[in-house]
Amino acid sequence: MTQDDPLYRRPDQPTEHRVEDLLSRMTLEEKAGQVVGTWAGERGETHDIPVVRDTVAEHGFGSVAAFGWAGAAVSTPREIVEAVNTLQETAMEETRLSIPVLFTVDAVHGHAYVEDATVFPNGLGAAATWDPKLIERSAAATAREVRATGAHQNYSPTCDVAREPRWGRVQETHGESPRLAADFAAAKVWGLQGEGIDDPESVVATAKHFPAYSDPERGQDGAPVEVSEYVLGNTFLPPFEAAIDAGVESVMPAYSATNGEPAHASIQLLTDRLRDELDFDGHVVADWSGIKQLHESHGVTADWRESVRRTREAGLDVGSVDHTVHVEELVELVEDGQLDEAILDDSVRRVLRVKFELGLFEEPFIDVEDAVSTLGCDEHRELARETASQSMTLLENDGILPLSGDETVFVGGPNADNLVHQVGGWSHHEEAGLAGDTVREAIEERAAGEVLFEQGATLIEERDIDAAVEKASRADVAVLGLGEGWYIHEFGPQDMLGTDTGEWPTRSELRLPPAQRRLAEAIHATGTPVVGVLLTGRPLIVDWLAEHADALLMAYFPGSEGGQAVAETLFGDRDPGGRLPISIARSHGDLPQLHDHARHPLTLGKAEHPDSYDPLYPFGHGLSYTTFERRDLELTETAVGPDGTVSVAMTVENVGSRPGEDVIQVYGRQETPSRVRPDRELVGYDRVALDPGEARTVEIGVPVEHFGFYKPGEGHVLEGDTYHVTVAGMEAAFTVE
Repeated sequence: MTQDDPLYRRPDQPTEHRVEDLLSRMTLEEKAGQVVGTWAGERGETHDIPVVRDTVAEHGFGSVAAFGWAGAAVSTPREIVEAVNTLQETAMEETRLSIPVLFTVDAVHGHAYVEDATVFPNGLGAAATWDPKLIERSAAATAREVRATGAHQNYSPTCDVAREPRWGRVQETHGESPRLAADFAAAKVWGLQGEGIDDPESVVATAKHFPAYSDPERGQDGAPVEVSEYVLGNTFLPPFEAAIDAGVESVMPAYSATNGEPAHASIQLLTDRLRDELDFDGHVVADWSGIKQLHESHGVTADWRESVRRTREAGLDVGSVDHTVHVEELVELVEDGQLDEAILDDSVRRVLRVKFELGLFEEPFIDVEDAVSTLGCDEHRELARETASQSMTLLENDGILPLSGDETVFVGGPNADNLVHQVGGWSHHEEAGLAGDTVREAIEERAAGEVLFEQGATLIEERDIDAAVEKASRADVAVLGLGEGWYIHEFGPQDMLGTDTGEWPTRSELRLPPAQRRLAEAIHATGTPVVGVLLTGRPLIVDWLAEHADALLMAYFPGSEGGQAVAETLFGDRDPGGRLPISIARSHGDLPQLHDHARHPLTLGKAEHPDSYDPLYPFGHGLSYTTFERRDLELTETAVGPDGTVSVAMTVENVGSRPGEDVIQVYGRQETPSRVRPDRELVGYDRVALDPGEARTVEIGVPVEHFGFYKPGEGHVLEGDTYHVTVAGMEAAFTVE
């Protein structure tokens, strides 16, 4: 660096000065290129590395996604580093202003599309830990692996609140509670971005999918989400607000329409709500096909040109993978006077600021050996194992668990010996590229007695059930790995599932398919005790297993170390301390089942109106191998101001014979609200580890604002009233003046 260098090339200068200097030097075409991305690494001509290299040189694309996704030709760390450095070299040496490329990835539960990376539990499993600090650490590990491969922006966290269990993206969410989802969204932002994106081990976090993607009509991905302003503010926006408060650098709109407006083209959502009301000042990046869907799917625009104009005027900054068509249309729109160049300039400023703060102008290239040593390192895999272990949620247990280790164990089912199913979607889909042990392998490693295996069924087809029955009849216990397999979005791509479109899993059927049910019924008929292990992304309806299995363990999609976590739990090396972040319904006809449903009249009495909330397993449910006693609930304050904190104290004692972990859940209720509110909603929680006989006073500080709500026209309010706090059947009250 010398004094003769352009100001934007000098890292000793303030970022805003560098941004303005570079912007002043850019042509219209160069500006347009910076706010459009493409993708690379796909098998085929259009997006293989040499072709993308040429288009980066010609159009100066600002971003490139995403090496290592399913079906990509580039998926090993060495291949990815070579590709990243090649494209960065092109941007730095073959474009006029040498602006580096921003690489983006979908690393929603670890850098999971890359071979040998550490794969953490999916979002639902992460939330089952009820430990945001642990998930912050896992997000930080993910950031290190992402950055080591040369990527800079992660399309995470998912801030969607799971109110529709049929939806195919429930696996990515942090459950049905806005409070829980908000806490985990903030934790992931802190983990991914660290102390700031200038840290070479941090990445840009992206809060998605704004504003209310997760309650689509019919449960169909991308279908309209028509919710009231009241529900939007109280249910769906809190996780985005938490992410913004945590400093998230980027937001991604939803594919869906709300109030009849596709989010990608909504001034009301992207400008009035997101920027003006929520004070978001980062950059807004389109979801993969979000712009072209305006004319191809929603039908609100006629063609690419109108879609580009509408999204730009709405407040979108980056067309993530729109390739050359978006650049060309953007240039022509400005030249023809149909789009104010000032709008484009503001988007370019936001993109350049991120690149300067990431240090890309100074250090655009990466070291292959650093990538190889970082991905799947022992430290990260141990953290993934800890996270998976803490997520294990015991739904049923008649005393068969924990196993002693000396039993003859039969292992079967489609998910017992399949690592691809175990890690779940948004990850590498070929077992050869995945690290970790399957449930079967981990049980074989842990067990002292004989382990017998017969799959018995695929996800949807029977496979020699008679052989499975014969082996199970010789065992002391049968462990069945059941549930769903690899999928994303609307349960696809189907070729990776080995099924045809419309075959299970589908949004119309939450029960296990006939083949899995017949396997479970046949093994149960042998008289051998059955332990069901559910590896799944959604809360499946498992009423038969609840009634007939001797134990039932919810493992979610537990990631690369999930097999070990399941085995440790089954054999009692770890207490099953996970708790459900989502309700499990008894039947499809009972949906929706939400712990925080709004109060409503029972005008004809209980006999005519059974309980609205009567799930098979409620939100927050989870058993332990020991017994906890909670007592002496008290509030250290009985009158609190609107900016205060309610301290909820109680004694928790482990009265059993084994160490264990309890999750203390604090629910709140306003006595006389001005709007209809839930009878209870989660306001606070804590996870406590206790040895046998140990008693501890636990104090949970709950900000009093958690008892407030969003009131249309007024914003967030906390009304003067009496508020009730409940914990494990105990109740106390305080007032807000």
